[in-house]
Amino acid sequence: MKKFLITGLLVWVPLGITIWVLNLTITTMDQTLLLLPQHWQPDYLLPFHIPGLGIILTFAVVLVTGLLIRNIFGQRLWDASEKAMLHIPFVGSIYKGVKQVSDTLLSGNGNSFRQVLLVRYPHPDAWSLAFQTNVPGEVISRLDEEYVAVFIPTTPSPVNGFYFFVRRADTIALDMTVDAALRSIVSMGVVSDVNTTLTPNTI
Repeated sequence: MKKFLITGLLVWVPLGITIWVLNLTITTMDQTLLLLPQHWQPDYLLPFHIPGLGIILTFAVVLVTGLLIRNIFGQRLWDASEKAMLHIPFVGSIYKGVKQVSDTLLSGNGNSFRQVLLVRYPHPDAWSLAFQTNVPGEVISRLDEEYVAVFIPTTPSPVNGFYFFVRRADTIALDMTVDAALRSIVSMGVVSDVNTTLTPNTI
């Protein structure tokens, strides 16, 4: 009986979570249809509801936005709008921080997570996966030794975590891609890269 129950759970737990995530994503994106005038909304034009049409609208809006911003006029208009937004109290601070993170992760210019490291956390006898990021210039000028900035994500949600400065000599560089490390973190180590090797950092 116990074996049958576990087998059933192994089938339905990942399937149920996948369906839940897809339903949440589709439902959220369908809310973008409310931005359209009522007589343009599919639920008004059609006698039945078709889930997922919001994904098409979201994709179209993002694509058109990208096309507009890529030309000179659109870029200048957006720059002016962005500068005005940054001067709004509180809103500007939030927008600036979120924009810096999104630019780092999505721009593909090499300024995002640079390398996967092992660092001693949460105590000297334990090691945790961490991602090397950038050390602010002010911090570098205040430290005598060479330090690296690391982001230590939490499991199973890697969007939360801790940001530390650690001595480079106290880290171990891993021959592991960022994607492989994220998969290992999200899966709590169940999914791992068997080809990963350790390289003590002596730089």
